[in-house]
Amino acid sequence: MKIAKILLIKIIRLYQIGVSPWIGNNCRYIPTCSNYMIFSLNKWNFFKAIFLSIKRIIKCNPWGPSDYNYPK
Repeated sequence: MKIAKILLIKIIRLYQIGVSPWIGNNCRYIPTCSNYMIFSLNKWNFFKAIFLSIKRIIKCNPWGPSDYNYPK
């Protein structure tokens, strides 16, 4: 799973460099959803990190709250 984590982090970094600047700052949370996923991957096992990240992305919507939300 370590290879999967590294690969996913690299994909997220490519997104942050190549896509995110074009779509603007839309995340309602600090850290951003992509940084949250990287923090989760570094802290938890692969499946828990994916679960927490998906849960976070679902909560990040125009009607949701803004908040400081780090992986616990």
